[in-house]
Amino acid sequence: MTGWQKKVFETQLAMFESYGLNRQVMFVVGLVELFGAVCIWFQGSWLSTLGTAALLATSVGAILCHLVFDTWRDGVPAIITATLSAFVLWQGWNSIGSVIT
Repeated sequence: MTGWQKKVFETQLAMFESYGLNRQVMFVVGLVELFGAVCIWFQGSWLSTLGTAALLATSVGAILCHLVFDTWRDGVPAIITATLSAFVLWQGWNSIGSVIT
């Protein structure tokens, strides 16, 4: 039960390094994902839409990295996340428009 975090971290870090990215980039991606996850809790607000856009952006980046360096099968979780994020973003787009105008 304990120690699985280290295994997951080492696996993810090895994947980032195989893409030519370092630990600092992995940290920034993690912060963006955390921001998106926290913001989604504010459903119906512009903050939720912004968080969804952050998750969509990281998912698209992951898809591109998988397509360039791996196979498309490795990117299936990112494809699913991007699809769901795009759907939620589309549904919440009006909240962004109300803030801008």
